Amino acid sequence: MLVSEFDYELPEELIAQMPADKRENSRMLVLNRENQTIEHKHFYDIVDLLDENTLLVLNNTKVLPARLYGTKETGAKIEVFLLECKSGKEWSCLIKPSKRVKPDTIIKISDELQVRAIKRLEEDGEWLVEMIYEGDLFEILHKVGNIPLPPYIERKIQNEELKNFDMERYQTVYAKDEGSVAAPTAGLHFTKEILEKLKAKGVEIAYVTLNVGLGTFRPVKCENITDHKMHSETFEITQETADIINRAKASGKKITAVGTTTVRTLETAFQKYGKIQACHDHSELFIYPPYEFKVIDRLLTNFHLPKSTLLMLVSALAGKDFIFKAYKEAVQNRYRFFSYGDCMFIE
Repeated sequence: MLVSEFDYELPEELIAQMPADKRENSRMLVLNRENQTIEHKHFYDIVDLLDENTLLVLNNTKVLPARLYGTKETGAKIEVFLLECKSGKEWSCLIKPSKRVKPDTIIKISDELQVRAIKRLEEDGEWLVEMIYEGDLFEILHKVGNIPLPPYIERKIQNEELKNFDMERYQTVYAKDEGSVAAPTAGLHFTKEILEKLKAKGVEIAYVTLNVGLGTFRPVKCENITDHKMHSETFEITQETADIINRAKASGKKITAVGTTTVRTLETAFQKYGKIQACHDHSELFIYPPYEFKVIDRLLTNFHLPKSTLLMLVSALAGKDFIFKAYKEAVQNRYRFFSYGDCMFIE
């Protein structure tokens, strides 16, 4: 199967630069796989689509203010994009412009934080760096860091008001465990009120944690998709969540995943252990047609980039032809695409 088979035309103006005025007001395309029908709704209609026979599984990871702007001793401006804590104060990161940095280069972010380049890593221009600071790194990052919006969301004028807006809206209302460099965007549509309404209807809710890395969004560079290798992302399933999922599965409830990261967490765990069990592990699972899903029954997800691994995942669940029919209808009806855009419910 070729990467070019997962391409589609998207007018640039449909790439959402800002979220909906209210989270729950996003539009929602509902795909019924059994009847092959497509309906146009809003996200707040999710309350009518789920009932007591549903287990809703969400990814409660929290986005780090991972984009740092600093300067070298020469005054040259450098951007440091944190990816993952490797051990102690050592992190992997992306540095721009990378050619201006050599091992032992010191990049000053603020009076409280400096970054020392240690060495280039083999993968896609990544660096290993040492974070130089005293106290709590996460507190410092919240003072000096910026929310790592994806490159297709442009912020030509960056002011404090807009920075604070993105800090809030590029984060789910149930975000808990800090460690992601991108939001699990399907969850951005939920409000606390919607979650309470679902609970009142008898919908069971469970949480997993997958720390979203750049690997989820890296382009597929090989022609044949089977040659693509996913970057590793860490995840955790607690004993409580494992028990809830196994009990729901045994009783015939529909396991409804919120976002592709939740899907990959659950499917990876089942592949490795033959069931859902408490674990702290990593996922390199690449899901594409004709993958057979072992855990999830339904999926809430945003609209994904052409030729992306995420588009391949949803094509595996709903069928490539049906997904592309739905995407064509979404474009015709001026749905808003990608992280700050509208969503799709595959049932």
